[in-house]
Amino acid sequence: MPEAPDITIYVEALQERVKGRSIERVRILGPSVLRSVEPPIEALTGRRVEDVRSQGKRIVLDVTGGWFLVIHLMIAGRLRWLKPGTRLPGRLSQAAFEFTNGTLVLTEAGTKKRATILLVEGESALARLDRGGLEVGSANLASFRETLLSGNHTLKRALCNPATFSGIGNAYSDEILHAAGLSPVTLTRKLSDAEIERLHRAARETLESWTARLRKQFAGRFPGPGEVTAFRDDFAVHGRFGKPCPVCGTNVQRIRYADRETNYCPRCQTGGRVLADRSLSRLLREDWPRTIDAWEA
Repeated sequence: MPEAPDITIYVEALQERVKGRSIERVRILGPSVLRSVEPPIEALTGRRVEDVRSQGKRIVLDVTGGWFLVIHLMIAGRLRWLKPGTRLPGRLSQAAFEFTNGTLVLTEAGTKKRATILLVEGESALARLDRGGLEVGSANLASFRETLLSGNHTLKRALCNPATFSGIGNAYSDEILHAAGLSPVTLTRKLSDAEIERLHRAARETLESWTARLRKQFAGRFPGPGEVTAFRDDFAVHGRFGKPCPVCGTNVQRIRYADRETNYCPRCQTGGRVLADRSLSRLLREDWPRTIDAWEA
């Protein structure tokens, strides 16, 4: 699922292309992508896009008349910008919004269609969609600490909860925790003041640095669907199970639960302890190596 840095790049790319322009035509192609009835989506035709912004992991187009087109890409949804007259990409296309200078297309790969589009009227209706998570990039240490300690959850869960922190998901939570040198399973209320400060700094620096990298990568062009990804070669740990940690060289480990995988470095983050993987540790039981030294042996 695209997270804060990717969403920021999408927003900025759309501001360059559609802000101040009128929607010429709307096409809803996926049977389940549109999740609202009123106002009718067809009524967007002829209306001007006043601004483009983000709301957590959602992309919001502010349209004349106090309407808001809200796009949630979920896991496999991506945006494409096509030149005028370009054919839509087949069965992947879920919706298309035509402008005089090009077409914004929402595509979604896979069989599970989870991406959504809503058209809502008024700031109050838009606000009801907001999960209320803290924007880490603009949060000071005091507000970050208060939010973090509002519940007692694992750090991984706290960072990924949109009602706690906005725009952070599976990928960047792994990168943030590695940068902070903290275990993903540490409970929030077990952290010292120094660790909270370290986590706050790591969260801000990780999101800011990756946003800057992506701005440089996509300068002057719209990101392709395969380029908005949760797996990047320059990540420290996320998606790098079995590969060396860039800090200490220890092989990155993982915890798998349902369809989510948490990646971490056992030397940098857990004091050499290998965290129990739900499925594999049950299989190995007493043979499960509990330290990275035993694992490597």
